[in-house]
Amino acid sequence: MKSLIRWSTTAALIGTTLAGSLFTGALQALALPKEELLKTLRPVPMFTIANAEGAPLVASPQKGQTGNPVAGVFISQQDAQTFLANLKNRNPELAKGVQVVPVSLAEVYQINLDNKGKKDGLDFAFVPSKQQVTAAQTILQKSGQKNQFAGTPLFVARGGPEKGYLTIQQGDKAVIPMFFKQEELQELMARFQKQDPKLGQTLEVQVLNLEGVIEIMRTKDDPQLKQIVLIPPKDSIEFVRSMSKTAPQAQPKK
Repeated sequence: MKSLIRWSTTAALIGTTLAGSLFTGALQALALPKEELLKTLRPVPMFTIANAEGAPLVASPQKGQTGNPVAGVFISQQDAQTFLANLKNRNPELAKGVQVVPVSLAEVYQINLDNKGKKDGLDFAFVPSKQQVTAAQTILQKSGQKNQFAGTPLFVARGGPEKGYLTIQQGDKAVIPMFFKQEELQELMARFQKQDPKLGQTLEVQVLNLEGVIEIMRTKDDPQLKQIVLIPPKDSIEFVRSMSKTAPQAQPKK
């Protein structure tokens, strides 16, 4: 039986320029077709606080300040639940009628595009997991970098003589998995190390940021970018599945 894990030889696919690009940066011509980019983002659930109609809870600029209202988009549904619990304690009236709602990363991206440059348009701000930001900062420090990590962490494994990216087989296609949780990448690395102990010893974790990855996919002309697959946290997938099971089913029209 062939291994489902192997090495990517596209060592130069992504450079250090990923860390520092802004998700809301100046728009340029798309490198990937827009639908290709949305296809990559669509399976990734994010979480926001919204009412029954789906309108998100927003923070508006204070009096005298400029800028658009901002809605927080949580990477972790647990962080979103904690925020909501704290909001209920601090401001029960504001928290009344709102709940944690999953939203596709593709939808967040599309809304940002639609609202770009619009006065009073809604902006989204990613709220990364503090635990994963700390993990990302630790990786940077171990590599000798003194800068603080900025953005939403993504973790990817690389190694071997060419420092290629670790890939997994998805159907007939080799893809490069990028994880939102370092622990889940470590599970994949452990599997590979059992399959190939010698090569597994060369494994190392590289941290990128979500905003930069999206920006590179949007602006860099490289078909190998289609290999990137964003791996949502397992608990996020389980939460979305549990919601779909408990959601009321639409009754057929008579």
